[in-house]
Amino acid sequence: MRWEDLDREHCSLARTLSVIGDRWTLMVLRECFLGMHRFEEFEARLGIARHVLADRLKKLAEAGVLAKHLYQERPRREEYRLTETGLDLYPVILGLVQWGDKHMAGTEGAPLLRVHKTCGKVMDGVVVCSECGEPVRARDVRVEAGPGAGEETLPRPARAS
Repeated sequence: MRWEDLDREHCSLARTLSVIGDRWTLMVLRECFLGMHRFEEFEARLGIARHVLADRLKKLAEAGVLAKHLYQERPRREEYRLTETGLDLYPVILGLVQWGDKHMAGTEGAPLLRVHKTCGKVMDGVVVCSECGEPVRARDVRVEAGPGAGEETLPRPARAS
């Protein structure tokens, strides 16, 4: 499997990685979720090369993750806002952040806390079953072939214990 061919794989993870699977793209998304919208803001916060940033923003816009909005006519300036498709990435970003808070933050603890606006409490995101509402962990899930599966993505048979 070649990196540039991920978007053609019969695997939702591979296709997702073809859009958001590099460090600069994930850092741009982090900034979007923290309220950044403008090229200069991304550039200053991330210390990213202009051409790399322009490439990542273009790719995210082409994938429908970000939408450009004009905020100034002369000179023409646009900002980047998360679309509904982009907002759907929040659980992914939250999961990565929580993993980092648990395994990479060090003794000082998490650098940022997430407060649920509804109840006002510091929270952790939890994956729950859409059908029964129970929390879900990796060992609680069995994978089966779906309608878009290809031969190379079919689950392997379970090993006998």
